[in-house]
Amino acid sequence: MGYGAHAYQDDPRNAEILISINGELVPRAEATVSVFDSGFVLGDGVWEGLRLHDGGIPFLRAHLTRLYEGARTLDFEMDVSPEQLVERLFACIDANGMTDGVHIRLMMSRGIKATPYQDPRVTITPPTIVIIPEHKKATVDDRGITLFTSAFRRTGPDQQDQKLNSHSKLNCIQACIQAAKAGADEALMLDPQGFVATCNSTHFFIVRRGEVWTSSGDYCLGGITRGNVIRLCEQEGITVRQKNFSLTDVYGSEEAFVTGTFAGVSPVREIDGRVLGDPLGDVPAIPGPMVQRLRAAYRDMIARETTRTL
Repeated sequence: MGYGAHAYQDDPRNAEILISINGELVPRAEATVSVFDSGFVLGDGVWEGLRLHDGGIPFLRAHLTRLYEGARTLDFEMDVSPEQLVERLFACIDANGMTDGVHIRLMMSRGIKATPYQDPRVTITPPTIVIIPEHKKATVDDRGITLFTSAFRRTGPDQQDQKLNSHSKLNCIQACIQAAKAGADEALMLDPQGFVATCNSTHFFIVRRGEVWTSSGDYCLGGITRGNVIRLCEQEGITVRQKNFSLTDVYGSEEAFVTGTFAGVSPVREIDGRVLGDPLGDVPAIPGPMVQRLRAAYRDMIARETTRTL
């Protein structure tokens, strides 16, 4: 199931998982939220995707910081502290007997409304917090994924701020639909000036002349894995640039890859029908040498930075 960097194989154990809804553990088949919930009515919420590794969660503090920053930006009236949420998170994981190979969707909406209406002042409960842990391992094809450049653009902070990891993802969904109709795995999205921004559900990098390039970051989510890969490049002595670049730069790159919490570092083999590789040389093997190097370094980083506490 799934496509591109989010490809996975169904696990029958997921039919019996317990889901945490406001701290109560509920069987999957019985897990529900109100039709008056802000997340359902308006997409008024924020979320995080987490991985379980060796009983802990890599980069937990960074994920919780982003979640609570989003809640503050949207002016949620929080009644659960970060420490309490971590306790609730691991109570759910432990109740399911999970230790590894698990993806966790942590979702938070403003809460339940008295009536289906936009104004936050008609919200009558504290935020709704849902934790869904699933046995889910990435099965990304090592031949690399394919991308298609969408006509749907990333928006600036004066429109819908892409720094918010909000439930409302309609521009990304529209881009994904367009890419799927074109036969690609995922969409590459541009910023309002036409420079490359990011993908619809992952972050995008290219390799040019031994350097790693990614967008300026002005029109994309502050990705945890994106930031860690940039940090890894700096630690490994690899020149990494956050800058504006165009599709011409992309088509002429030797390698490209995407990053995300679920699959880590995933190679890209083709963009808009162009197979990547040195313009004056042969098409390289997939994954290329830079992807292989960064994958190994990222695995080591996960092992170092996995925790059960803030």
